[in-house]
Amino acid sequence: MTGKERIQTVLSHREADKIALDFGGTPVTGIHVKTIEGLRRHYGLEDRPVKVTEPFQMLGEIDDELIKLWEVDTVGVSGERDMFGHRQEDFVETRMPWGQVVLLPRGFNTRQKDGNLYVFPQGDTACPPTAVMPESGYFFDALERVPSTDISEETRLEDNLEEFTRMSDEDILYWTDALSRARATGRAVVANIGGTALGDIALVPAMNLKNPKGIRAIADWYMSTVVRADMLHELFERQTDIAISNLERINRAAGDCIDAVYICGTDFGTQTSQFCSAETLNDLYGAGYRKVNDWVHRNTTWKTFKHCCGAIVPLLDSFIDLGFDVINPVQINAAGMDPQYLKNTFGSRITFWGGGIDTQKALQLGTPEQVKEQVRRLCGIFGDSGGFVFNSVHNIQANVPLQNVIALMDTICEIRNT
Repeated sequence: MTGKERIQTVLSHREADKIALDFGGTPVTGIHVKTIEGLRRHYGLEDRPVKVTEPFQMLGEIDDELIKLWEVDTVGVSGERDMFGHRQEDFVETRMPWGQVVLLPRGFNTRQKDGNLYVFPQGDTACPPTAVMPESGYFFDALERVPSTDISEETRLEDNLEEFTRMSDEDILYWTDALSRARATGRAVVANIGGTALGDIALVPAMNLKNPKGIRAIADWYMSTVVRADMLHELFERQTDIAISNLERINRAAGDCIDAVYICGTDFGTQTSQFCSAETLNDLYGAGYRKVNDWVHRNTTWKTFKHCCGAIVPLLDSFIDLGFDVINPVQINAAGMDPQYLKNTFGSRITFWGGGIDTQKALQLGTPEQVKEQVRRLCGIFGDSGGFVFNSVHNIQANVPLQNVIALMDTICEIRNT
């Protein structure tokens, strides 16, 4: 099977010739640049700067050499601009605070102050910085540039719609070219088109905008889900209408290139519970999710991908009923997220994309042998009868022991080739 065929097979809840594998297909299934550098050295590959594909989390490119070594089944396609609004072009060597030289866009302007590294929206240093990498850190944290509003204060809906716009003809040409090149790889294409993320807290501060307005402070946003629910209903309705018009144009131009589409990364789970009830999920977010998923399923062959961390067992039936085909990252160490229970209860109705290794404990704190044992056990549980794409529980971070990541990769490759 090709990577495309393998992913399509498991998404249809049928067993493929071997377990499907994704690394780097989405911004939540990647590997930090520092870890990629270590892996390249381990495999004896050329010692060269790693290209940053997602700078907010400092994720690195899974290049053709690693794809071939691991036999990765996916290829991700994202927009022309990164999380901070820089065009993904004209990459140059840049030294990071921990000493590694990476590739970042030339316009990726930073400033250091008191040991912290600040980045600016669209590279414009005349604006306040949009994110900070703390001293001794390995990725950026968003900065709140808009103060919290008084809870009784009137707010303009349009201020929180500023970043959701209809695509230009130039945008469609970009997507057509990028998706066509991705299809030519023979791997499954995962498209992160954007515009469909309802209330994703990583996007609320609008780090890509020079002068954002509206509800942009984190606490302000979460309080607004209660006290400004009517406004958010209208916001999500307007947002999804714009998003669907963009999806329609991309589908006409290059829709047959796409296998799965990243819909939303809004988290509803904590380590032990949920941010909201299933009733609130359905009431506030349900109409928008259903509208997008229904459009995708009526008009395309794409599968829809939902990222949601945490203890989400009480919400999984809702995600399925709202039309999501895929759930990620499958946080197996959160309360109630027992792998066998998940597979037995939901495995015929939704694909688990992730859950192949616990990144908080086993990968970070365990031994290589413990990593190998867990990978084998989880592949045995989730891989039965399809409906599983192997990936770690969220991105592999910079400070994970390299020998554990090597053990992970060696084991999944061994399982897939026996």
